[in-house]
Amino acid sequence: MKIKILPFVIIVGLWSCSGTKEEPVTNLKYPITQKVDTVDTYFGVDVPDPYRWLEDDRSEETAQWVKAQNEVTQGYLTHIPFRDKLKTRLEKLLDYERVYSPTLHGEYYYFYKNDGLQNQSVLYRKKGEDGEPEVFIDPNTFKEDGTISLAGTSFTNDGSLVAYLISEGGSDWRKAIVMNAESKEIIGDTLIDIKFSGLSWKGNEGFYYSSYDKPKDESALSGKTQYHKLYYHKLNTPQSNDKLIFGGEAQPRRYISGYLTEDDQYLVINAAVSTSGNELYIKDLSDDSNPIVTVVDNFEKDHYVLDNEGSRLLIHTSLNAPNNRIVEVNASNPAPDNWKDVIPETENVLNTSTAGGKIFANYMVDAKTQIKQFDRNGKLEREVKLPGIGSAYGFGGRITDESVYYTFTSFTYPSTIFKYNITSGESVIYVQPDVDFDPEAYETNQVFYTSKDGTKVPMFITHKKGLELNGKNPTYLYAYGGFNVSLTPSFSTSRILWLENGGIYAQPNLRGGGEYGEAWHVAGTKMNKQNVFDDFIAAGEYLIANAYTSSDYLAIAGGSNGGLLVGATMTQRPHLAKVAFPAVGVMDMLRYHTFTAGAGWAFDYGTAEDSKEMFEYLRNYSPVHALKAETAYPATMVTTADHDDRVVPAHSFKFAATLQEYHVGDNPVLIRIETDAGHGAGTPISKTIEQQADRYAFAWYNMDVIPPMAKEKQ
Repeated sequence: MKIKILPFVIIVGLWSCSGTKEEPVTNLKYPITQKVDTVDTYFGVDVPDPYRWLEDDRSEETAQWVKAQNEVTQGYLTHIPFRDKLKTRLEKLLDYERVYSPTLHGEYYYFYKNDGLQNQSVLYRKKGEDGEPEVFIDPNTFKEDGTISLAGTSFTNDGSLVAYLISEGGSDWRKAIVMNAESKEIIGDTLIDIKFSGLSWKGNEGFYYSSYDKPKDESALSGKTQYHKLYYHKLNTPQSNDKLIFGGEAQPRRYISGYLTEDDQYLVINAAVSTSGNELYIKDLSDDSNPIVTVVDNFEKDHYVLDNEGSRLLIHTSLNAPNNRIVEVNASNPAPDNWKDVIPETENVLNTSTAGGKIFANYMVDAKTQIKQFDRNGKLEREVKLPGIGSAYGFGGRITDESVYYTFTSFTYPSTIFKYNITSGESVIYVQPDVDFDPEAYETNQVFYTSKDGTKVPMFITHKKGLELNGKNPTYLYAYGGFNVSLTPSFSTSRILWLENGGIYAQPNLRGGGEYGEAWHVAGTKMNKQNVFDDFIAAGEYLIANAYTSSDYLAIAGGSNGGLLVGATMTQRPHLAKVAFPAVGVMDMLRYHTFTAGAGWAFDYGTAEDSKEMFEYLRNYSPVHALKAETAYPATMVTTADHDDRVVPAHSFKFAATLQEYHVGDNPVLIRIETDAGHGAGTPISKTIEQQADRYAFAWYNMDVIPPMAKEKQ
């Protein structure tokens, strides 16, 4: 099949930096995307898929289409007068030292640090807390442009060996390399084709990891990955000899993880067919002949082994506890009928970690963090005093630790590491970043607005103090709303640029997320998915009704499932916002489950094969299918990446092609396709700066707003 990429011309007017309109100075050419006659039939209903050919990421035609689209997009962005100033300011904002929490392995404390504009953070170590830091692994040396990243490390208990994962071009596929931690000598062969996996050592002999078989006749980036497998790799042996522990065709599960308890007594196996709910298994490693024992034999709820004391297991579970609880059980008879509460369920969602022989309960209270310290029998010892209202995470370590590190952050509180004394309960600042930002100049408020069906939904709103509510403030409305993911307060250095130029940042906690537990999540899944879009639309309407902004100054944004959110919102309410940023979005809801591990998302979405009712529901909101001809849509910049093997770029390709075909009016509808990048993790700082500068430039330009900094003389 030969596809021709043909152009048509659209005239775009540009500004001068003084804010006055200029005559059009350039012609931008949208590629006219060739159509094919592909038709799928669902329950007797024919559904055309004219841009199916864009799903082939290996074809020269698709590569030419990507090139043509990027030329149009970059041509447009290049002529925004203040784009370069935004990039320069972002570079300055991000050019500060960032240090991350240390972990102790053997005699060394290991920690990541970025000097400022390094594409990838460097792994350092120091002997003792007061030792002299030395570079341990510098991923910036892997490839000059920073597109190979360090994707995780795992040390043996004595710290003598480390296995580390690398990702190439942002792909979810990983390679594993083993190194002698003292000499930094590479040991054995590089393991390949590892995906959705950590590494868990068994003594110093080898480690467990998970992977899929690479698609044989399909693209490695978009081909369906079906059966996850848990392997054991013995050091200094070929990967081909690795032992299959669980999974594969005999035990078909889409996601499998294996990890050891701290004392190396038990291998714990979590197995799932979707992103929610898992089976739970254990194996006593004191004797190789011991069988794998079933703890939970169904996928209805979520469970994991938090810790153990000999044969006493502590399990974190949502069974009979939608907001989660901690239970105990003896490993000799671990079935749920024998579980006893250690920390019962409360009205707030519970997440947990352990360190120093204590359990740290991280409660989410209206999307804000509360930390409580319990002993291993569930006795409350204290509430940990945090620096303010925001998000805290960390509090994980070994049973022998006397102190533990945690990070605290909020919208106006840069991520700061604290060292916490487990006995006294005292927190002291360990590392505080020096950011070009005055938190006293800004304020964050949490409001509760009413969605379409009367549900109260929380939303954080951050802006400069004294901001006039006149309906003309550029507002960036960002959300996710799915997969039990919770959006809590966090600091973004790049967001400073938006705020310091008078912008508002708004972050609602939509149904489908995990902020209020299982019920809140389920209320945004399958046949309830429209609730998520209604919540997001209602957030925009609240901001407009209360004069924070108006439709002419509102940008809506989200990534992955949040990209779907933006795509569905702009098709259902095309005049709600002036600007739309659907990023790496799930845009074809009829075919999402046919790519990579997409079938695992069915708990949230359902599939078009489930029933006629489910098919019709999905087709109704699927962004690719919901676009309508002769409709004016917001100024839109779709973003994706050529190595995204989680939400394959074909989703965005087909959406952008259809949008460009149907859209009428003056608003530009573009797609920005990053090269040598994936779903987001491991993206080099240089690319992150360019991406964010382009978003802000596109938003302000299409709102007819010149940010104050762009008017300043150099």
